Amino acid sequence: MSRDERAWGAYGAAACAVAYGSMKLAQALGANALADKDPLPPELRERLLARDPLFVASHWVLAGAAMVGVIVALATVRPRSAVVPRRLLLAIAWTLGVFMIARSIGVLGFGFAGDVLLLTGVRPPPVEHAALARNLARWDLLLWSPFFLLWGVCWTMAGWRLGRRGPARQQEAERR
Repeated sequence: MSRDERAWGAYGAAACAVAYGSMKLAQALGANALADKDPLPPELRERLLARDPLFVASHWVLAGAAMVGVIVALATVRPRSAVVPRRLLLAIAWTLGVFMIARSIGVLGFGFAGDVLLLTGVRPPPVEHAALARNLARWDLLLWSPFFLLWGVCWTMAGWRLGRRGPARQQEAERR
């Protein structure tokens, strides 16, 4: 297997960062780009859709963070030539991977577990926003949670690959 074939996790993390960053950039520039499908509490959702300056600023920050994510993900493929130290790349990749997987599963409140509990009636939605909560749970279950799971798996695979390539193995591989 070639070096590029083993780096699919890093390339996948970069591609997910591009997709997410593009959506946040579009939202920062005024597009709705799935903003109405964001699983937020109703009061925050209204502020988001009304283009509250805080949310617009957050979209710019998230678009910038996604660009940095692309650079970091690609740096894990060739850490020796990167400006970022290898251990820092490892820490970033693993932290982002675990965080995104936890988000997708539901440890952080959103995710497969919370959505299924809400949609099956085990955890009832707020009465005044029941229809909206169910709609957002469906979107989270079918779009956001799988996306964050994929992105998290890509980050952990990038970190795993980078961790398996210790400094000595890295230097040897780069000499070839």
